[in-house]
Amino acid sequence: MTDATKIDAPRRGLITIAVMTATIMHAIDTTIPNVALPHMQGSLLATQEQIAWVLTSYIVAAAIMTPPTGALALKFGRRKLFIVAILGFTAASALCGIAGSLTEMLVYRTLQGAFGAGLIPLSQATLLDSYPRERHGEAMALWGMGFVAAPIFGPTIGGYLTEAYDWR
Repeated sequence: MTDATKIDAPRRGLITIAVMTATIMHAIDTTIPNVALPHMQGSLLATQEQIAWVLTSYIVAAAIMTPPTGALALKFGRRKLFIVAILGFTAASALCGIAGSLTEMLVYRTLQGAFGAGLIPLSQATLLDSYPRERHGEAMALWGMGFVAAPIFGPTIGGYLTEAYDWR
């Protein structure tokens, strides 16, 4: 934990942008594939029931891996864990784009959810440590705006990308 009073405004701003970007990445990925599922279903040769696991695998992995985040942060350090989570999430996202089968897609989405799970609690803790106590409400309001807005824009972005390019 750092002394928030010793963090200057520009650095606090960069920290806020970094953790908000990570939060938005995780939150948007819960809804962005929704509109691409029919396209994915065809190219991955999956039934409607099978393709639904693309969404479910991510959510289940995130739900399982969120609780141990605190213990992992204590053991390995919050910053190190945050970096590993971002790198793992990004790598899993890239792998989702090249998945050649439903099985591969489910493995990559599970990894994506597992790595993304820590982004939420780690970003909250980092923001709270970066802002003085009297500004915690402001910090959480900023965080909440990104977390709530991202899933709203996910289907729009996903739909655009799917139509303009491809689901990959």
